[in-house]
Amino acid sequence: MFVIYNLVLVKNRFLLFFVVFTAMTNAQSFRNYSNEFLNIGVDAAALGMSKAVVATTNNVNSTYWNPAGLVGIEDYQGSLMHASYFAGIANYNHAAFAMPINKESALGISVIRFGVDDILNTTELIDNDGNIDFNRISLFSAADYAFNVSYARNLIFKDVKFGVNAKVVRRIIGDFASSWGFGFDAGIQFERNNWHFGLMVRDITTTFNTWAINETEFDKIKNAIPGQNQELPETTELTKPKIQLGVAKEWRIGRFFNLLSEVNLNVRFEQTNDIFSSELGSIDPAIGFQLDYDRLVYLRLGVGNFQYQTEFDNSKNLTLQPNFGLGFNYRGIQVDYALTNIGSVGNALFSNIFSITFDYSFFRR
Repeated sequence: MFVIYNLVLVKNRFLLFFVVFTAMTNAQSFRNYSNEFLNIGVDAAALGMSKAVVATTNNVNSTYWNPAGLVGIEDYQGSLMHASYFAGIANYNHAAFAMPINKESALGISVIRFGVDDILNTTELIDNDGNIDFNRISLFSAADYAFNVSYARNLIFKDVKFGVNAKVVRRIIGDFASSWGFGFDAGIQFERNNWHFGLMVRDITTTFNTWAINETEFDKIKNAIPGQNQELPETTELTKPKIQLGVAKEWRIGRFFNLLSEVNLNVRFEQTNDIFSSELGSIDPAIGFQLDYDRLVYLRLGVGNFQYQTEFDNSKNLTLQPNFGLGFNYRGIQVDYALTNIGSVGNALFSNIFSITFDYSFFRR
């Protein structure tokens, strides 16, 4: 029985070790996958279009997709979204608020939380004398937070909009480690004759994260893999800039129907498995469609995340991620649904995502 308990203890210590180190290793340089929770996306309407909204986003959720779009709001707006991933193990939440300052500018704020809660901490299950005490098991959370403040305004020409985000990133892994980060995003939108163009640069100045590690707690798990990783991980992360380019077109179909289509190019300055990739960078396209009936009911389709997946025989197959969405807008309240996932390929499970957006301008009529 004692051998079984020891196996359980080693397993849980390994899991704790994995949670901590996946968040903090390979720092002191540009990270390819730092702050990845900020790439998931918000708003079921946008996710249903495979995130192809950089050129057309024009409501409170522009605080995430392209802050330039905030100029399109006319009154107070709010937005809420919740999603569960990995069979409910991880929870992803987003809340945002935006308001016009005047006819030329707008302000927005938002918060994102992505977390895994109630993780078992078994580092003290067995004391120094070999006694097992289940009362010594505790729970902890590994959670990532992002706080955004956005500002947008029209430039000299009324068809050109500019916006900027200032973001603070807070990451907490129980009592083991925590970090603070800070960075900026900037975006531009241009509209002419039902054509829309957008440019979004994320982490434009790079996003800087600094970790504080609790050495006492670290000592309890560093031997999860005997003889490996005995030193504290580095404590600094710098996230590379990323660029999103978008072009969209609107069509009027008959008296009541409207069709919106948009193509985005997501550019990263690294070699990846994206469909277009080189040593200089990679490009992952995304295509989205939205058909609406008199701005009341919406049907959305999208495809993105084009990746080359290496098989066991070293051959490569092109994979992609389809997305589907529905929306309903009535009396200033818009409810949206998307069937999507967080951007994984292969056998990743799709999630049902819901969001709601409030527009106070309706109630002033």
